[in-house]
Amino acid sequence: MEWAWLIPVFSFAAAPLIVVFGRVLPGKGSVLAILAITAGFGLFWWVFAGFLGAGAGTENCEISHYTETLTCHYEMAWFNAGLAGEASSVLLTWGFIVDPLTVAMLGLVTFVALMVQIYSLGYMKCDSRFGWYYAVHAMFAAAMLTLVLADNFLLLYVAWELVGICSYLLIGFWHERPAAKEAAKKAFIVTRIGDVGMLIGILLIYREVGSFSMFDAFEAVSSGAMTQGVTTIAALLLFLGAMGKSAQFPFHVWLPDAMEGPTPVSALIHAATMVVAGVFLVARVYPIFSAYDGDALFVVAVVGLITALMASTIALVSVDLKRILAYSTISHLGLMMLALGAAGYTAAIFHLLAHGFAKALLFLGAGSVMHGTDELDIRKMGGLRKAMPMTAFLFSLGALSLGGIPILSGFWSKDEILLAVNDHLNKSFIVLALFTAFLSAMYMARAMFVPFFGKMGEDMDHAHESPMAMIVPMALLGIFAAFFGFAAFNWPGSYDGIGSFIFFHEAEGFHFNWWLGITSIILAVGAFVLGYLIYLKGSVSLEGFHSKMGSLVRVAEGKYYFDEVYQWMVDHVVMLLANFIGLFDRVVVNDLAVNGPANTVRRLGIVMRLHVTGHVYSYALGMVVGTVALSLFWWFRAVS
Repeated sequence: MEWAWLIPVFSFAAAPLIVVFGRVLPGKGSVLAILAITAGFGLFWWVFAGFLGAGAGTENCEISHYTETLTCHYEMAWFNAGLAGEASSVLLTWGFIVDPLTVAMLGLVTFVALMVQIYSLGYMKCDSRFGWYYAVHAMFAAAMLTLVLADNFLLLYVAWELVGICSYLLIGFWHERPAAKEAAKKAFIVTRIGDVGMLIGILLIYREVGSFSMFDAFEAVSSGAMTQGVTTIAALLLFLGAMGKSAQFPFHVWLPDAMEGPTPVSALIHAATMVVAGVFLVARVYPIFSAYDGDALFVVAVVGLITALMASTIALVSVDLKRILAYSTISHLGLMMLALGAAGYTAAIFHLLAHGFAKALLFLGAGSVMHGTDELDIRKMGGLRKAMPMTAFLFSLGALSLGGIPILSGFWSKDEILLAVNDHLNKSFIVLALFTAFLSAMYMARAMFVPFFGKMGEDMDHAHESPMAMIVPMALLGIFAAFFGFAAFNWPGSYDGIGSFIFFHEAEGFHFNWWLGITSIILAVGAFVLGYLIYLKGSVSLEGFHSKMGSLVRVAEGKYYFDEVYQWMVDHVVMLLANFIGLFDRVVVNDLAVNGPANTVRRLGIVMRLHVTGHVYSYALGMVVGTVALSLFWWFRAVS
């Protein structure tokens, strides 16, 4: 396990090598990137096996009293900030954590990144910047892996920002397109707002603790050295960063526009890197969020529920296949936050993993559709299962899983979230969560039935199946989307379920709430049946619904007008403030504070120059005037 730090190093090393030598490397550097992430994936299994065989007596490992899980911590000195030996000097350390959360995330990130990079061989092969794509992709995966391993807030924040920079480069990969360029800037700026809050939270913790170490922060909270007020404020500031990265209300607006990047990039962002970083952050510092009766967790739950419900309604009326999936991601990230807010730590991470496999599959499926049809508007599609049978089958598998159809992975993980909400929050939360689950199944049914079933679209005659380089990664992801849910089960005598591996303070055995489970099944199956009748058979019309609820539909189609509101704020508030600051900087700072003294001296020099004539009598007159002036000054001073 002590070699876990090498997992991101492989990809970190590959990125600059591809940039410098990509033209002469096999596959323009793609082979090196794939070999690097393959090495990381292989090392993950070695770390996983070592962790399963470790115990509290293993070197550098102990049962953490902050989480009650086995935690292995490796740390080394980084550098001294200040003069060594002085009280004011700060020793900064570099280290990594191997615990159940780390192991789970390492597996997800390395596997999904590997699948996406193999898939990209077929999807991106004709792109002129093929090597650059793989270089940034490798750096993206490495940054997320570093974030997952980080044992202190400083290293985590560095990796956090590197993830943001890589996402900016990949979203704007086709920067010659105005929409892609604007989407990249939007993602970078919106997430920076949350990152500022996160940075303030980290500095607040450092002020209180005197260290960037997460374990020192947990100890300060546990011992009461950090008061309830400070702890809650710090948690909420950290949550601002999580809201930005995980596209939570009201910072969700950047993620749908991020679909302007290459589709494989969307798969990695949505399934295993940037957007799950926020959920991971809350889970990583859960001892801070859950302290003092978890005051901050209620805010997390409320934001998560609002996000999940709002995004579900928008997904239901979107017509772009990738944007449907984008709003689906926002909705499910909201459900994960809701679970964390409802003390459903295991449920949230379980759903993060199950969602990651299914969502990667769905985005790669959307990329396959784009590759085979050059179209993403589902209104122009139909009957693609005939031309693209493998893509249709695998996409449908992912849609059914994410829609919560038994016995697929999404059903088990989603129901664990519903159970946590039902047990720890008031009944209004579970009612709205069930409604969100129903909407989730509805938009998945729509995304599945409209493009792939029914009558072939008018312009779909040229549709064709994707190459095996794209199909095989989808098939491997499909296996996990279908069967990963069984990881939750207890197998007496051999395996106690995922709840005995990933938990907070107390191991959780798998349990099935019958009334909640049956309700969930009825809603999910009912949604797919209703979707079949509406979108495929046409036997159920939406005209009546639109006539009665037309205004609500228009609001959802307008994405609740967040973009318009933010644009108005930028035009009328931010620009007004920016113009005022610009005027203040120009007039007060530049003209008065900086240029003012210089101008005064220059003018004084001009005046003085008039009296420097070169004549002796002028200098004598000056000496007399000066002597008289000094004499008068001293005389008045002596008299007073």
